[in-house]
Amino acid sequence: MTQQVPQVPPTETALTGVRNFRDVGGLPTTDGRRTAFGRLYRSGHLAHATAEDAIFLDGLGLHTIFDFRHSADHRLDGYDIELAGVRNVSIPLSDPADGAEFWRLVGDGNIEQLRSVLADGKGVDRMIRMYRATIEDRTAEHSRVLHSLAEESVPALMHCAAGKDRAGLSIAVALLAVGVEVEAIEEDYLKSNDLHRRYAVKRSDASGTGMSPEVMELLDPLFGARPAYLAAAFATIEENWGTTDRYLADGLKVSPETRERLCERLLDQG
Repeated sequence: MTQQVPQVPPTETALTGVRNFRDVGGLPTTDGRRTAFGRLYRSGHLAHATAEDAIFLDGLGLHTIFDFRHSADHRLDGYDIELAGVRNVSIPLSDPADGAEFWRLVGDGNIEQLRSVLADGKGVDRMIRMYRATIEDRTAEHSRVLHSLAEESVPALMHCAAGKDRAGLSIAVALLAVGVEVEAIEEDYLKSNDLHRRYAVKRSDASGTGMSPEVMELLDPLFGARPAYLAAAFATIEENWGTTDRYLADGLKVSPETRERLCERLLDQG
Protein backbone atom coordinates (compact mmCIF):
# COMPACT_ATOMS: atom_id res chain seq x y z
CA MET A 1 0.00 0.00 0.00
CA THR A 2 1.09 3.61 -0.47
CA GLN A 3 2.70 4.92 2.68
CA GLN A 4 2.63 8.62 3.41
CA VAL A 5 5.43 9.23 5.91
CA PRO A 6 5.22 12.49 7.86
CA GLN A 7 8.41 14.57 7.69
CA VAL A 8 7.76 16.74 10.73
CA PRO A 9 6.99 15.83 14.35
CA PRO A 10 3.29 14.98 14.67
CA THR A 11 1.16 16.47 17.38
CA GLU A 12 0.96 13.81 20.07
CA THR A 13 -2.39 12.11 19.97
CA ALA A 14 -4.10 10.89 23.12
CA LEU A 15 -5.82 7.71 22.00
CA THR A 16 -8.87 6.72 24.00
CA GLY A 17 -8.42 2.96 24.16
CA VAL A 18 -4.67 2.60 23.56
CA ARG A 19 -2.16 3.51 26.26
CA ASN A 20 1.42 4.67 25.91
CA PHE A 21 1.34 5.41 22.17
CA ARG A 22 4.11 7.49 20.64
CA ASP A 23 6.22 8.03 17.54
CA VAL A 24 9.88 7.17 18.15
CA GLY A 25 11.09 9.89 15.80
CA GLY A 26 13.47 12.76 16.41
CA LEU A 27 15.96 10.89 18.61
CA PRO A 28 19.64 11.81 18.10
CA THR A 29 22.25 9.30 16.98
CA THR A 30 25.91 9.25 17.93
CA ASP A 31 26.89 10.40 14.41
CA GLY A 32 24.65 13.47 14.40
CA ARG A 33 21.58 12.09 12.62
CA ARG A 34 18.07 11.55 14.00
CA THR A 35 15.40 8.90 13.81
CA ALA A 36 12.74 9.76 11.25
CA PHE A 37 9.15 10.44 12.20
CA GLY A 38 6.48 8.13 10.87
CA ARG A 39 8.69 5.03 10.72
CA LEU A 40 8.56 3.40 14.15
CA TYR A 41 5.85 3.63 16.81
CA ARG A 42 5.34 2.03 20.22
CA SER A 43 2.30 1.53 22.43
CA GLY A 44 0.38 -0.70 24.77
CA HIS A 45 -1.97 -3.33 23.34
CA LEU A 46 -4.61 -2.46 20.75
CA ALA A 47 -7.35 -4.74 22.03
CA HIS A 48 -9.43 -1.88 23.45
CA ALA A 49 -8.91 0.60 20.62
CA THR A 50 -12.03 2.62 19.82
CA ALA A 51 -13.38 3.24 16.34
CA GLU A 52 -11.74 6.69 16.44
CA ASP A 53 -8.46 5.13 17.53
CA ALA A 54 -8.67 2.70 14.62
CA ILE A 55 -9.14 5.57 12.16
CA PHE A 56 -6.05 7.29 13.53
CA LEU A 57 -3.96 4.10 13.46
CA ASP A 58 -5.16 3.32 9.94
CA GLY A 59 -3.96 6.75 8.85
CA LEU A 60 -0.38 5.97 9.89
CA GLY A 61 0.12 3.72 6.87
CA LEU A 62 1.45 0.90 9.02
CA HIS A 63 3.01 -2.08 7.31
CA THR A 64 3.49 -4.29 10.38
CA ILE A 65 2.36 -4.51 14.00
CA PHE A 66 4.63 -6.52 16.28
CA ASP A 67 2.74 -7.95 19.28
CA PHE A 68 5.11 -9.18 22.00
CA ARG A 69 2.37 -10.51 24.28
CA HIS A 70 1.72 -14.18 25.01
CA SER A 71 -1.44 -16.26 25.31
CA ALA A 72 -2.11 -15.30 28.93
CA ASP A 73 -1.97 -11.61 27.95
CA HIS A 74 -4.48 -12.27 25.20
CA ARG A 75 -6.82 -13.98 27.65
CA LEU A 76 -6.56 -11.00 30.00
CA ASP A 77 -6.89 -8.12 27.54
CA GLY A 78 -8.01 -9.66 24.26
CA TYR A 79 -6.55 -9.66 20.76
CA ASP A 80 -5.66 -6.53 18.81
CA ILE A 81 -8.23 -4.93 16.57
CA GLU A 82 -7.78 -5.68 12.89
CA LEU A 83 -6.45 -2.91 10.66
CA ALA A 84 -6.96 -3.41 6.93
CA GLY A 85 -3.79 -4.11 5.00
CA VAL A 86 -1.57 -4.33 8.08
CA ARG A 87 0.51 -7.43 8.80
CA ASN A 88 0.23 -8.62 12.41
CA VAL A 89 3.26 -10.49 13.76
CA SER A 90 3.10 -12.30 17.11
CA ILE A 91 6.49 -12.69 18.80
CA PRO A 92 5.95 -13.61 22.47
CA LEU A 93 8.84 -12.30 24.57
CA SER A 94 7.97 -14.05 27.81
CA ASP A 95 6.64 -17.43 28.86
CA PRO A 96 2.96 -17.34 29.92
CA ALA A 97 3.70 -19.95 32.58
CA ASP A 98 6.64 -18.00 34.00
CA GLY A 99 5.59 -16.45 37.27
CA ALA A 100 1.91 -17.33 36.83
CA GLU A 101 1.46 -17.70 40.59
CA PHE A 102 3.29 -14.42 41.15
CA TRP A 103 0.95 -12.52 38.83
CA ARG A 104 -2.06 -14.11 40.50
CA LEU A 105 -0.79 -12.67 43.77
CA VAL A 106 -0.39 -9.27 42.14
CA GLY A 107 -4.02 -9.33 41.05
CA ASP A 108 -5.62 -11.15 43.96
CA GLY A 109 -3.21 -11.21 46.92
CA ASN A 110 -3.84 -9.45 50.20
CA ILE A 111 -1.44 -6.95 51.71
CA GLU A 112 0.54 -9.56 53.64
CA GLN A 113 1.04 -11.67 50.53
CA LEU A 114 2.08 -8.66 48.47
CA ARG A 115 4.59 -7.64 51.12
CA SER A 116 6.09 -11.11 51.04
CA VAL A 117 6.82 -10.99 47.29
CA LEU A 118 7.38 -7.28 46.64
CA ALA A 119 8.60 -5.48 49.78
CA ASP A 120 12.22 -4.65 50.60
CA GLY A 121 13.28 -4.27 46.97
CA LYS A 122 11.99 -7.68 45.82
CA GLY A 123 9.73 -6.10 43.18
CA VAL A 124 12.62 -4.10 41.71
CA ASP A 125 14.89 -7.15 41.77
CA ARG A 126 12.31 -9.19 39.88
CA MET A 127 12.03 -6.57 37.14
CA ILE A 128 15.80 -6.32 36.78
CA ARG A 129 16.04 -10.10 36.42
CA MET A 130 13.34 -9.99 33.76
CA TYR A 131 15.12 -7.29 31.75
CA ARG A 132 18.39 -9.20 31.94
CA ALA A 133 16.75 -12.48 30.92
CA THR A 134 14.98 -10.87 27.96
CA ILE A 135 18.29 -9.64 26.57
CA GLU A 136 20.09 -12.94 27.22
CA ASP A 137 17.38 -15.40 26.21
CA ARG A 138 15.45 -13.64 23.44
CA THR A 139 18.19 -13.05 20.91
CA ALA A 140 16.36 -15.03 18.20
CA GLU A 141 13.21 -12.96 18.67
CA HIS A 142 15.05 -9.63 18.64
CA SER A 143 17.03 -10.77 15.59
CA ARG A 144 13.78 -11.55 13.80
CA VAL A 145 12.41 -8.09 14.56
CA LEU A 146 15.52 -6.28 13.30
CA HIS A 147 15.75 -8.30 10.12
CA SER A 148 12.06 -7.73 9.47
CA LEU A 149 12.44 -3.97 9.96
CA ALA A 150 15.42 -3.91 7.62
CA GLU A 151 13.63 -5.77 4.85
CA GLU A 152 10.02 -4.66 4.63
CA SER A 153 8.16 -3.86 7.82
CA VAL A 154 8.32 -0.06 8.08
CA PRO A 155 6.26 1.85 9.15
CA ALA A 156 5.92 -0.45 12.15
CA LEU A 157 4.28 -0.41 15.56
CA MET A 158 5.70 -2.44 18.45
CA HIS A 159 3.61 -3.21 21.50
CA CYS A 160 3.16 -5.56 24.43
CA ALA A 161 0.54 -5.15 27.15
CA ALA A 162 1.67 -1.86 28.67
CA GLY A 163 4.17 -0.87 25.98
CA LYS A 164 6.83 -0.51 28.67
CA ASP A 165 8.94 -3.64 29.19
CA ARG A 166 8.87 -6.10 26.28
CA ALA A 167 8.10 -3.41 23.72
CA GLY A 168 10.44 -1.03 25.53
CA LEU A 169 13.35 -3.44 25.22
CA SER A 170 12.58 -4.22 21.59
CA ILE A 171 12.46 -0.52 20.77
CA ALA A 172 15.73 -0.02 22.67
CA VAL A 173 17.41 -2.80 20.67
CA ALA A 174 16.22 -1.30 17.37
CA LEU A 175 17.46 2.14 18.41
CA LEU A 176 20.84 0.75 19.46
CA ALA A 177 21.14 -0.88 16.05
CA VAL A 178 20.88 2.49 14.28
CA GLY A 179 23.18 4.26 16.71
CA VAL A 180 20.76 6.27 18.84
CA GLU A 181 22.42 7.77 21.90
CA VAL A 182 21.86 5.72 25.05
CA GLU A 183 20.65 8.80 26.95
CA ALA A 184 18.00 9.43 24.28
CA ILE A 185 16.83 5.81 24.45
CA GLU A 186 16.43 6.14 28.21
CA GLU A 187 14.57 9.44 27.88
CA ASP A 188 12.05 7.89 25.51
CA TYR A 189 11.73 4.79 27.72
CA LEU A 190 10.93 6.87 30.81
CA LYS A 191 8.01 8.56 29.05
CA SER A 192 6.07 5.41 29.92
CA ASN A 193 5.84 6.82 33.46
CA ASP A 194 3.60 9.69 32.34
CA LEU A 195 0.27 9.33 34.10
CA HIS A 196 -1.77 9.23 30.90
CA ARG A 197 0.45 6.49 29.48
CA ARG A 198 0.67 4.05 32.38
CA TYR A 199 -0.98 0.66 32.22
CA ALA A 200 -3.99 0.47 34.53
CA VAL A 201 -3.35 -1.74 37.56
CA LYS A 202 -5.87 -4.58 37.63
CA ARG A 203 -6.88 -5.91 41.05
CA SER A 204 -9.79 -8.20 41.94
CA ASP A 205 -10.33 -6.03 45.02
CA ALA A 206 -10.75 -2.52 43.67
CA SER A 207 -11.86 -1.14 47.03
CA GLY A 208 -9.93 1.32 49.16
CA THR A 209 -8.28 -1.62 50.88
CA GLY A 210 -7.33 -3.51 47.75
CA MET A 211 -6.01 -0.36 46.08
CA SER A 212 -4.59 1.32 49.18
CA PRO A 213 -1.52 3.61 48.99
CA GLU A 214 0.64 0.82 50.41
CA VAL A 215 -0.62 -1.66 47.82
CA MET A 216 0.02 0.80 45.01
CA GLU A 217 3.51 1.52 46.34
CA LEU A 218 4.29 -2.20 46.46
CA LEU A 219 3.05 -2.64 42.88
CA ASP A 220 4.81 0.43 41.49
CA PRO A 221 8.07 -1.38 40.58
CA LEU A 222 6.05 -3.69 38.31
CA PHE A 223 4.09 -0.98 36.52
CA GLY A 224 6.66 1.82 36.39
CA ALA A 225 9.62 2.43 34.09
CA ARG A 226 12.87 2.86 36.03
CA PRO A 227 16.34 3.79 34.80
CA ALA A 228 17.78 0.81 36.69
CA TYR A 229 15.79 -1.61 34.52
CA LEU A 230 17.11 -0.33 31.22
CA ALA A 231 20.59 0.03 32.71
CA ALA A 232 20.46 -3.66 33.65
CA ALA A 233 19.64 -4.55 30.05
CA PHE A 234 22.55 -2.50 28.72
CA ALA A 235 24.87 -3.97 31.37
CA THR A 236 23.82 -7.46 30.27
CA ILE A 237 24.85 -6.64 26.71
CA GLU A 238 28.26 -5.47 27.94
CA GLU A 239 28.75 -8.45 30.25
CA ASN A 240 27.81 -11.05 27.63
CA TRP A 241 29.10 -9.53 24.39
CA GLY A 242 31.45 -6.73 25.41
CA THR A 243 30.07 -4.09 23.04
CA THR A 244 26.83 -3.23 21.31
CA ASP A 245 28.41 -4.00 17.95
CA ARG A 246 29.30 -7.54 19.06
CA TYR A 247 25.86 -8.03 20.59
CA LEU A 248 24.25 -7.13 17.28
CA ALA A 249 26.70 -9.12 15.16
CA ASP A 250 27.22 -12.22 17.32
CA GLY A 251 24.11 -12.27 19.48
CA LEU A 252 21.50 -11.13 16.97
CA LYS A 253 23.31 -12.15 13.75
CA VAL A 254 22.80 -8.69 12.26
CA SER A 255 25.33 -7.97 9.53
CA PRO A 256 26.75 -4.52 8.73
CA GLU A 257 24.65 -4.55 5.56
CA THR A 258 21.48 -5.20 7.56
CA ARG A 259 22.36 -2.39 9.97
CA GLU A 260 22.83 -0.06 7.02
CA ARG A 261 19.39 -1.01 5.69
CA LEU A 262 17.97 -0.37 9.15
CA CYS A 263 19.50 3.09 9.11
CA GLU A 264 17.95 3.73 5.69
CA ARG A 265 14.55 2.64 7.03
CA LEU A 266 14.57 4.34 10.43
CA LEU A 267 16.80 7.43 10.18
CA ASP A 268 16.02 10.77 8.60
CA GLN A 269 17.85 10.81 5.29
CA GLY A 270 17.37 14.53 4.69
